[in-house]
Amino acid sequence: MKIGTVETDNFTVLAPLAGITNLPLRLMAKRAGCGLVCSEMISSHGLVYKSGKTEQLLESAPAEKPLSVQIFGSKPAIMADAARIVQDSGADILDINFGCSVKKILKSNSGSALMKEPQLTRRILDAVRQAIDIPLTIKIRSGWDPSGQQALEIAGIAEDCGVDAVTVHPRTAMQGFRGRADWSIIAAVKKALAIPVIGNGDVAAPADALRMIAETGCDGVMVGRAAIGNPMIFEQILAAAQGWPPEDPTDGQRIGMMQAYLRDSVRYLGEERACRMMRSRLCWFVKGMHNAGLFRSSIRFIASEQEAETLIREYAASIGVL
Repeated sequence: MKIGTVETDNFTVLAPLAGITNLPLRLMAKRAGCGLVCSEMISSHGLVYKSGKTEQLLESAPAEKPLSVQIFGSKPAIMADAARIVQDSGADILDINFGCSVKKILKSNSGSALMKEPQLTRRILDAVRQAIDIPLTIKIRSGWDPSGQQALEIAGIAEDCGVDAVTVHPRTAMQGFRGRADWSIIAAVKKALAIPVIGNGDVAAPADALRMIAETGCDGVMVGRAAIGNPMIFEQILAAAQGWPPEDPTDGQRIGMMQAYLRDSVRYLGEERACRMMRSRLCWFVKGMHNAGLFRSSIRFIASEQEAETLIREYAASIGVL
C-alpha cells in the first residue's frame, strides 16, 4: 500500500488506540508483520505548549518504521504547529483524528465533532497540508447519523485539500464501539475517492480482514481491539491472504510476547510506572490459557521487572512451556 511517498510492506495497519498503542505495543505489532503502526492520539495543544507527558508520546524507534502519528485538535494554527513538531520528530505520516467521540474531546470541538464542521475541517486540513511535507491522512467515522453522508463529505474535502489517504470506521459518533460497523460506507468512500482508503471496524479475525477487502475494495485494513493481547493477528491476516491457514499463537509465543512487552515497557516508561501498568496488561496475553486466573492473581502487585519476569517464568513452567 502506498500513502503519498510512503510505501508499506503490506496492507495491514495497527489502529491508534488511546492509552494503548504506545511504543512497546507498536513494536510488538511490527514484529508480527504489521505494515503500518499508528501512535495513540496526541493533543495538538499539548505538543505546542510542550507538555512533558505529551511529548513522550512522540518517542519512536527505527524498528517500528514506517510510523504514523495521530494528533487531535480544532484550531488550524495550533494544528499546523503541532504537525510541524510531529514531522520534526521523525514521523513518516501525520494522521488527524476525526473519529474520537469521547465527551472531553467533543467539548473541545475535536474528533468526531469536526465531522459537523466542514468549513473548519477545510481550514484545518489546508493549514496542516501547507505546514508539512510528509504524507497526511485522516481517520473518520460515518458521522452523526447512519447515512454516511458526512463521511463522504469530509472525505471529499480531505482529498481536495491534498490528504493522501482516509481511514473509515463506519460507526456513528454516538455508537462508540457498540453495534455493527456498516462496511457499505467504506465501499462508498472508496468509490468516491482516488486516494487510498483504509477500512476499520469489526475485524476480529483474519477472515474478517479478507472479507472487508472483498466487500469494500479498500486498500488497507486497520485492526484495533483484536490486536490487544494478540499482535500476531497481523501475521495471521497475511497468512490468510496468501491462502495459508492462519495459526493461533502457541503458549510459548504468548509467553515470549509478554516478556518482550515487559522489557520494552520498562525501557520506555521506567520500571515503576511500567510495572504498575503490567499488573493489568500482562493479563491480555493469557486469555484462554490454562491457569490464567492464577497468573492474573499473581501479578496484581508486581513492583519490579525482576519480579514480573520471575512470575512469567513460573507461570510458563506451570503450563509446561519452560
